[in-house]
Amino acid sequence: MTFRDHAPLSVLDLAPISEGSDPAAALHNTIDLAQHAEQWGYRRYWVAEHHFAAVASSVPALLIGQIASATRSIRVGSAAVQVGQTTAVSVAESFGMLDVFHPGRIDLGLGRSGQRRAEAAATPAGPVAISAPTPSRLVDGVVIPEPLDVTALLAHSPLARSFEVLTQPGAQPPDFDEQVDDILSLLDGTYTSPSGQELHAVPGEGADVQVWIFGSSKGQSAHVAGARGLPFAANYHVSPGTTLEAVAAYREAFRPSSVLAEPYVVVSADVVVADDDDTAQHLANGYGQWVHSIRTGHGAIEYPDPATAQPLPADQLALVADRLETQFVGSPDTVVQRLAALGRLTDADELVITSVTHDHADRLRSHELLAKAWGLI
Repeated sequence: MTFRDHAPLSVLDLAPISEGSDPAAALHNTIDLAQHAEQWGYRRYWVAEHHFAAVASSVPALLIGQIASATRSIRVGSAAVQVGQTTAVSVAESFGMLDVFHPGRIDLGLGRSGQRRAEAAATPAGPVAISAPTPSRLVDGVVIPEPLDVTALLAHSPLARSFEVLTQPGAQPPDFDEQVDDILSLLDGTYTSPSGQELHAVPGEGADVQVWIFGSSKGQSAHVAGARGLPFAANYHVSPGTTLEAVAAYREAFRPSSVLAEPYVVVSADVVVADDDDTAQHLANGYGQWVHSIRTGHGAIEYPDPATAQPLPADQLALVADRLETQFVGSPDTVVQRLAALGRLTDADELVITSVTHDHADRLRSHELLAKAWGLI
């Protein structure tokens, strides 16, 4: 499928907590943004899963139910459930229940972070040095940074050591492909337990949910999505240096299925849109500090006020340089041009945007301006 400059746009939301605000306000803002996104023509509204951070999207299934109840037609889903921290049965039953109340509107996005985090934790601890950023490539108008490996940094950070409470003591994340297989089997009614017993998820079996695989590299997630003929979401906004190889690996591994006859790719981008470039740049001030808090493993800080956010020193800037230069910031025309270039380069079928600002009104305006410039309204 060839990318169209005005292919569908969707929204990814973390329910960020702004500096001086609280989780309750963040969650109410999420509902408000979802209602506006539906009015403005966005196709989907996805929520992320994060823990021990200043974002309120910690329980995707519960938040999805609230969003779906407050909207009428927009698809609502997870981006993504971290399956290494739960069981296949829990996932199938939770999303089966969502489908009962909101039939045909639920997307079940699955992510490998739990397993990946366990693998990273097994790496030897030691000093981690982040060198000066390597010059990025400009490929057909899209910035492609050199991949930044922060595995050791995240594996031995204060936040990483707290993840042990997300699973039962002694529990080991199962293989991602095996867990995806279990979830699909529970949904289609063919699941058999390790002991050979047929089991049926109630609710869950027969649920009309759309299963997605999310990935940031050419690793297991891309291969699982392709081999199983499932749609794939590539995280340019998280790992811009590995997006092209992730999409290529997915397409190479793709096999037609009852779900898809050909690959279907969604690519994410982080955007801030305002009436003019200068205003957008001001609103994006503080993004670097926010990303730095995530990448150093301390968890996202409350999103800074752009009026008081302080510039990052050079050593901290090196850790987030790839994210800063791949954030799409500017007027509607500026951002549309960059999004279209990303879509053409990746041959995406759809783009999903995440837009975070300190003030909720500015975040609403960012989504509205983009929807109008993209032709959704």
